[in-house]
Amino acid sequence: MLQETLKFELPSVLNAAMPPERRGVRRDQVKMMVQDRMSGQTSHDHFFNLEVYLKKGDVLVLNSSRTVPAILTSELLRERNLVYREIEIRLARRINESTWEALAVSERIENGDLLVFSPNLTGDVLSAPKNCPFITIRFNQKGSALYDEIYAIGEPIRYEYINSPWELDYYQTVFATHPGSVEMPSAGRAFSWELLFKLQKKGIKLVFIQLHTGLSYFLDDKWDHSPSENREEYNIPAEAWEDILQAKLNSKRVIAVGTTVVRAIETAAENGNLSGWTNLYITKKYDLKIADGIITGMHEPEASHLDMLSAFVNQQNLFKAYQEAIALGYLWHEFGDMNLIL
Repeated sequence: MLQETLKFELPSVLNAAMPPERRGVRRDQVKMMVQDRMSGQTSHDHFFNLEVYLKKGDVLVLNSSRTVPAILTSELLRERNLVYREIEIRLARRINESTWEALAVSERIENGDLLVFSPNLTGDVLSAPKNCPFITIRFNQKGSALYDEIYAIGEPIRYEYINSPWELDYYQTVFATHPGSVEMPSAGRAFSWELLFKLQKKGIKLVFIQLHTGLSYFLDDKWDHSPSENREEYNIPAEAWEDILQAKLNSKRVIAVGTTVVRAIETAAENGNLSGWTNLYITKKYDLKIADGIITGMHEPEASHLDMLSAFVNQQNLFKAYQEAIALGYLWHEFGDMNLIL
C-alpha cells in the first residue's frame, strides 16, 4: 500500500458501470467539480462548460494515445504439443515493434512456450520470471500489422465495477490517434469535438502529446503497483513542447488533461528528453515545473493518482472536495465524472 494516498469510503453505487452515452448523457455532459488550488474552494458544473474556467492563451495538453484491445486469448504450445486451449493474456507495455510485456492470467507459462492467438498471430515467450508479474512475448508480426491483428481479436480491459463488456469505441477519446495504451487515458474521454472547437474559438491552445498507459492492476496484490515501478513510454512532439514553453514564458497557464500528461511533461522538464520512458512518481512533496492545473477523473481510495493531485492542491482540501463529491453523487472511474483543479 502506498504511504501518501488518501483513504475514504466510496459507496459502490458511485462506481460508473457504463459509459455516459449508455446512461443517456453525452460524453461532455458529465459533472465537473472545480477546485481552486490555493484556497481549496470548490464549485460544481458540467464538463461542457469547461471554457468558462479557462482563459485565452491557456495551453491545454491532451494525450492522443489510442487504446488497444489488450485482452487476448491464446492456446499454449510447449515443444509443439498443445498444453492449454485457453489462456488469457493482458498486454502491459510495448517494448519494440514486435515485442511486448504482458500479464499472463496463469502461472503455467514457461520460457520457450508458444502462444497461438489466431491463424495469423503467434508469440514466443522470451521470458517468464517467477519474481515478476510480466512475461515477455515476441510476436510473429510487427508494427501496424501486429496492431491490425490485436484490434481484430482483442477485447478492452475492464474491471469488476464494469457490469457489461462495452465496445472498444467507448474506451477511446475522440482525438485518439497513436495506438499503444492498454487502458484508456480516461481524463480526455469527456471531450467532444464541439467542446474542443469552442475552446479553440476562445483562444485556448490545444497541443497533443502521447503517453501510452500501462496496466493499473496486476490481478494479484503481491505485486508492487507503485508508479516508480511502472515504466510508460511517452513522446512529446517538438512543436508541442515549444507551445508549452512559450506559454510558461508568457505567464500563461499550462493545464494537463490527465495524470499521464503530467507525468510526461514533468519528466521532460526534469531530464530534457522529449521521448523515452518515465517512472516519475509525483507526490505532495513534488515541485511541479510545468503543469499549472489538471483535468482528471475521480480516483478510487488510496490510488497513486491521488498522490499526484496532492502536488496540485493541499491534501486536506483534496480530501474535503472528495467527500463533497461523494455527497453530491459524483461517479468514479473511466466512465465517471470530472475534476478540474486550477
